[in-house]
Amino acid sequence: MAASQNKVNNFTEGRILLPLIRFALPVLAALILQSLYGAVDLFVVGRFATSADVSAVSTGSQLMMMVTSVITSLSMGTTILLGHQIGAGHADEGGETIGASIALFAAIGVVMSLVMGLLAPQAAGLLRAPEEAFSATAAYIRICGGGSVVIIAYNLIGSIFRGIGDSRTPLYAVIIATVVNIAGDLALVAGLGMGAAGAAIATVGAQGVSVILSLVLIARRHLPFTFKKSMVRFNGKIIRRIIRLGIPLMLSSALVDMSFLIILAIVNNLGLTYSAGVGVAEKVCGFIMLVQVAFMQSMAAFAAQNYGAGRMDRAIRALWYAIAVSLGIGFFMFYGTFFHGDALASIFTSDPVIIPQAWDYLKAYAIDCMLTPIFFCFIGFYNGLGMTRFVMAQGIVSAFCVRVPVSFFMSRIEPPSLFRIAMATPCSSALQIVMCLVCYAIVMKKYKAGRM
Repeated sequence: MAASQNKVNNFTEGRILLPLIRFALPVLAALILQSLYGAVDLFVVGRFATSADVSAVSTGSQLMMMVTSVITSLSMGTTILLGHQIGAGHADEGGETIGASIALFAAIGVVMSLVMGLLAPQAAGLLRAPEEAFSATAAYIRICGGGSVVIIAYNLIGSIFRGIGDSRTPLYAVIIATVVNIAGDLALVAGLGMGAAGAAIATVGAQGVSVILSLVLIARRHLPFTFKKSMVRFNGKIIRRIIRLGIPLMLSSALVDMSFLIILAIVNNLGLTYSAGVGVAEKVCGFIMLVQVAFMQSMAAFAAQNYGAGRMDRAIRALWYAIAVSLGIGFFMFYGTFFHGDALASIFTSDPVIIPQAWDYLKAYAIDCMLTPIFFCFIGFYNGLGMTRFVMAQGIVSAFCVRVPVSFFMSRIEPPSLFRIAMATPCSSALQIVMCLVCYAIVMKKYKAGRM
């Protein structure tokens, strides 16, 4: 593939806000479709299967979301490294970085496929899947886990292209996957009545088709560097750099997501209705947090290039622009979720018992909509600077010093209330904001002293 420098989005010169928004919009569109991709499973299962299948998909998908989040976090090492290389004017090194990433993640994918395929029942047990939904949950995990190679390849493509300043190619990949997944769900769940297992097959199959077609699209376009098949190898030097940047994010993601799985297990102990209610609410949450996530990912790419180019001033200005825009949108997300959460929950289920439970849970997340725009943008900023160890530290501290203890304590209060349990999340977000602001003061001090 021939080098073509003009295909790279150069964030180190010119205006800041508009290029940041232009980059963030395809990221947001991809995230919306990605959430739709996951929500379709629950929507179709909720309409054409049983409550046990709804619980199985909601519980199993929580685990798969954790796996995907962990892999995406590790692959952020590739995104950051590519951003630094392009910002510093070393885009010619990108081919070797991508080749090493492909080799590394292919090996991880094979191992994960074997492990998750074999240990699906044990995973369902750890998640405290309700007895009525246990076998369906294990089947969902076994099928999706067995397709980990495909899921990893699907997410690695997005990380690579965001690293070189291209947010459109990952969008095309998600569009393909979403269309195929909808068709698969309708055929297997609605048509053949396969329940949770059918939803899992549709998920893996759709991502497999997306990977193949994405590779065809990529082969026909120019990259900002030369890439050859011979570069796909275990390059120890590059892999160490990717791991050094990505491992803290992977550990943070794994442990933070584990805290949410612990909360899910706590809720599952309350019964099937509470479990299904949280499953529906989490699908809604996946949508209402998308703007914040889009700015976080965009900030990482923007800050990485400018840090590599020695333009910290631009990275700092972009941070505050991103916070202002996403915070304004967060207010509207708060209003819609807090006062109309029942309407949002009814999109995914028609069960009159589950909808009020989901709305109760969503009210706490509505409050979080006013907090996440701040710390998500800070996290993207620190990721772009390569400060992934701090990101790991603040994530773990907030999860296990606030989120898990508060949710457990609230679950012991009678009668059970999903609103009280979910309030652990905005409490955790408040602590993360404080930690991010303290870190920002330290970064600014170093920057003004000429040490960054």
